[in-house]
Amino acid sequence: MKALFVIALGAALLSACGTGPKSAAGFRLPDGDAAAGRQAFVDLQCYACHQVEGVDARFEGTPAAAVKLGGEVSLVKSYGQLVTSIINPSHRIAPGYPRDVVAPEGESLMEVGKVNDVMTVQQLTDLVAFLQSVYQVVPPQAYPYGYVYP
Repeated sequence: MKALFVIALGAALLSACGTGPKSAAGFRLPDGDAAAGRQAFVDLQCYACHQVEGVDARFEGTPAAAVKLGGEVSLVKSYGQLVTSIINPSHRIAPGYPRDVVAPEGESLMEVGKVNDVMTVQQLTDLVAFLQSVYQVVPPQAYPYGYVYP
């Protein structure tokens, strides 16, 4: 089972090099089921640190960080980006979250919690399908006088 996961992990990392949700280049895991991904989100206790609108499960302790997932974005969250964010969460920490809180000593709390040791490949593909369904791409706003600083 671990050998299968290592192969899938390597292949998924390679798929992150693609250009879109259905990249023609590289390897791609099969499509998942969004409803099963929602259940995997709860079963794997992703809600301990992540918030998704419509998922009511709440961690009863003190979460290290409340990282919101989903909502309106100006760029598509590609299949490869989502897979990479799940299996290699330390590769990029979302702006606005203190790195020392969500990744003490440079390692994401998802890695500290050993999520990849218990998550199946099916749960991974289902989670990606679920997460793709909670993002809405909106065009960036046009500003008549150029760039607006946040």
